[in-house]
Amino acid sequence: MTAEPKTPIRIAVLESDPLRFLGFHTILAHDAEFHVRACGVPDILNGVKADVILITANHGSGFFAAMSAIKSVVPSARILATGSGREDEDILRAVSVGAKGYIREDADADEFKQAIRVVHSGSVWAPRRVLAVFIERATSASRKPSDRHEEKISEREREVLRLLVAGRSNREIGDELGILERTVKAHVTQLMRKVGVQNRIALSVNAVTRSLLRSKY
Repeated sequence: MTAEPKTPIRIAVLESDPLRFLGFHTILAHDAEFHVRACGVPDILNGVKADVILITANHGSGFFAAMSAIKSVVPSARILATGSGREDEDILRAVSVGAKGYIREDADADEFKQAIRVVHSGSVWAPRRVLAVFIERATSASRKPSDRHEEKISEREREVLRLLVAGRSNREIGDELGILERTVKAHVTQLMRKVGVQNRIALSVNAVTRSLLRSKY
């Protein structure tokens, strides 16, 4: 029996420079594993379906505004930022505002494809040294005196957190737990408040490093 072809990974490229888009298109479009299209932030906010969003990171306010808009409307968006990557802080900044990965713009085609696969699977793609710094900062920020009085995480919140760490979207978490997507969003917001973090990646990191998936009560 012939195996059915896999559904292509839908990649939305948010890139205003047509030459840069052409470069991404050249790398990915001839591989049946990927389906590439040019998009703008309004397209994503208006419901264009994308499995991975590829966006160019820069020092300007436009990048952070775009990230903020996308994450506020589609918090489960799997965003892969690309840029020069000359400074680790650039990568950390992108991850801290919600990117699931960062890849240097001069990476070869195979590395680009692997980064997309990893982000699509729900994992994070970035240099290990940068992830180590991010984890250290996330855990250090959470080591405050108030930790001794941290709020209890309910069993339902822990179920949501366990699926979040596994890379599931809000909709997937809701389907598995039999609850509404907006209820999942409310749980995630409450978890971020309780843990003292600003985004889902930091929440996932803290869940693992602080053993939040195990009941302590």
